[in-house]
Amino acid sequence: MPCFGLLGYPLSHSFSQQYFTEKFARLGLTGYVYENFSLPDIHELNQILADRKDLLGFNITIPYKKQIIEFLQETSPVVAEINACNCVRIQDGKLKGYNTDVIGFEASLAPFLKPHHTRALILGTGGASAAVEYVLRKSGIGYTNVSRTASPKGITYQDITKDLMESHYLIINTTPLGMFPNIAEAPDIPYQFLGSRHHLYDLIYNPIETLFLAKGRSQGATVQNGQEMLVLQAEESWRIWNS
Repeated sequence: MPCFGLLGYPLSHSFSQQYFTEKFARLGLTGYVYENFSLPDIHELNQILADRKDLLGFNITIPYKKQIIEFLQETSPVVAEINACNCVRIQDGKLKGYNTDVIGFEASLAPFLKPHHTRALILGTGGASAAVEYVLRKSGIGYTNVSRTASPKGITYQDITKDLMESHYLIINTTPLGMFPNIAEAPDIPYQFLGSRHHLYDLIYNPIETLFLAKGRSQGATVQNGQEMLVLQAEESWRIWNS
């Protein structure tokens, strides 16, 4: 039976599994399944590929969007550029990687962009941040990367000043901070400097409003979670698997 799935660790809950299971039912695709592959070590994928000849494609989530690259025989131009992949199609035994996060993020952010959103703070430097960076570059929006440790690529949370907050009106959280069940966590930014010109985008979708978004909303900022992005990237994955 045709099988698709989600690769990551841990997978305590999965939007994708429920979404595709319901989609298969709506389309009358009996026998189609979408499984969670929760792998403590990504190299366990080799055994899955050997055992599951019915596996036609899979999505990738934290923490393997960059590590999956070594398993691919082909990549889309976007994956080749940003070195991050969240969708794989298996055809004739070959794995080709795509990035559907780019599609989902770009389309979901567009309605919220205002003329003053010319610079962004990107919180986190993982695989999801690579897709965000790509979209911002494409959109002509400058950005500063923020992480827990200093690097040539960006700054630390302790480096975020009032002036920086007031020149970067778009703030995007690509980290898992605040994701269920750790809902009391939030990125360590100076929320007191947020205002109505700010837009906060959290790639997390569970809970619907993270502490990061709640703190922004209380300061008058517009806020957005990752639910629409997930739906858009899932539909793009489905299009790829069926192309």
